[in-house]
Amino acid sequence: MPERGPWDREEVEPPPPARPRRGRTMVWLAMLAAVAAGVMLLFKAFPGQISSSDDWSRLLYAAGLVALVSTGLLTGRRFDWGEKARHVAIWVGILAVLAVGFAYRDELGDVGLHVRSAFSASYPVATSAHEVVVGADDNGSFFVTGRVNGQLVRFLVDTGASETVLSPADAERLGVDPASLRFDRAAETANGVGYGAPFKADSLVVGPIALSDVPMVINQAPMSSSLLGLTFLGRLESFQVRGHRLYLRARGS
Repeated sequence: MPERGPWDREEVEPPPPARPRRGRTMVWLAMLAAVAAGVMLLFKAFPGQISSSDDWSRLLYAAGLVALVSTGLLTGRRFDWGEKARHVAIWVGILAVLAVGFAYRDELGDVGLHVRSAFSASYPVATSAHEVVVGADDNGSFFVTGRVNGQLVRFLVDTGASETVLSPADAERLGVDPASLRFDRAAETANGVGYGAPFKADSLVVGPIALSDVPMVINQAPMSSSLLGLTFLGRLESFQVRGHRLYLRARGS
């Protein structure tokens, strides 16, 4: 019998493959039954959603994938019930959060809207392709920042004003020289009779709402803020106050 050298290794027979235990088999079958029951409940809750051959093919593929992946329950060396229960609880929690988020997506969108309105000051927040919302300030007034001929202008929304009025400072930023204007339009104000000059803006944009050829008045006296009146608001489909927010909706929406 030849002597074994120092580099020779003793041959060790590989361990026999792990056999599925009865308990694991029952767990695996119970899991597949639960998946099947869930699919049946979905069929009842959403009838007609799976109708074409492609839908059935995707369903069968998903079921086969679940069955294949879940066979790890049968061949694992050690089955830690506590660990598996934690994993199941985590996935159930994730699915529950996703389900609640989907069911209350409109309400959650309102929460995001409230947060954006609180931090956006006078900047309008678009709620759709044709609607914006503006939050009230501490005094209950509504200020909105728009663009007149591409330039930012901060307006005080005045639903009782028939005209949209630009302050002299805002007019100068638009490139209008107040000295070249004729202030021959008289209007009653809280401080008496005021005078203004007619002006037509090529565009007035508030969020996604864009109007062209908007008549305005440039005020002669200094103003703390320009006014957004009915020459803009009257061309909207609606404007209304709900709570502490003002909703502006464009026509044709």
